[in-house]
Amino acid sequence: MRGGISLIILGLDPGLGTTGWGVIVAEGNRLSHIANGQIKTDSKAPLPERLVTLDAALTDLLLHYRPDGAAVEEVFVNVNPQSTLKLGQARGICLLAPARTGIAVGEYAARLVKKAVVGVGNAEKAQVHAMVSRLLPGVKIAGADAADALAVAITHAHHVASARRIF
Repeated sequence: MRGGISLIILGLDPGLGTTGWGVIVAEGNRLSHIANGQIKTDSKAPLPERLVTLDAALTDLLLHYRPDGAAVEEVFVNVNPQSTLKLGQARGICLLAPARTGIAVGEYAARLVKKAVVGVGNAEKAQVHAMVSRLLPGVKIAGADAADALAVAITHAHHVASARRIF
């Protein structure tokens, strides 16, 4: 790569039931897919146990892929306050796990992610999925949450690249 830096980025789309994750490499303007998937927790398990499951899985991902940075989608306010609280707790684990290892964590609103990947902030999930597939050719996406996580990682890569050009 000419004069650029290669960064491994972990993107996370938090959820208590399913957390999507995606790992990419950003080399200048080039993006490459490494892996993606979903972490599922048992809906019948107590909340603390589900959070431990999520934390353990994220810790394993961090140890395996050794990302240089991480990015997490921000929580939107749900109609159901209980659902919003549970989502917020899962998001807290998604922020904590990489921060615990010393990795800087970016946070991005869903509208910003959609705008960065699709070009419009009110894009549908299917549009995000399609653009992620275009930006990362040949990728086999593990599901909608994984597609969203890859979109978050792509957004972070764009923001890091822009910040480097400014400074």
